Amino acid sequence: MALIRRICGWWYGATIGTLVHTFFNGEKVGEDVQGNVYYKEKKGSKRWVIFKTDVEASKIPPEWHMWLHHTVDYTPAEKKPVRKEWEKELEPNMTGTVHAYYPTGSLNEGGKRKKTTGDYEAWTPGS
Repeated sequence: MALIRRICGWWYGATIGTLVHTFFNGEKVGEDVQGNVYYKEKKGSKRWVIFKTDVEASKIPPEWHMWLHHTVDYTPAEKKPVRKEWEKELEPNMTGTVHAYYPTGSLNEGGKRKKTTGDYEAWTPGS
């Protein structure tokens, strides 16, 4: 089953073609705390990532994102990023999971919103 997922579904991780290309043309430059592995071409300027789990771009830390998009020429492995005290740890996109954010008043939070002080009156069909 895992082999079929690898062959047919790029969203489950690197495809066979990507792994073959990486083996012949890629040079490993580092790995992030989540286990994603980053590569660059041996002869060229292309850069890519092979995700440890499902492919989800929000799982790439900012310092590696800058390197992938050629914003900086050094990897976080070469030059340790300076973290500000206000910076939070990377949190992937939680949309569609049980950890997703639902604002007060959304249907997933009971559909009741706080009363407003304005003159707003909701429209109801048939009135």
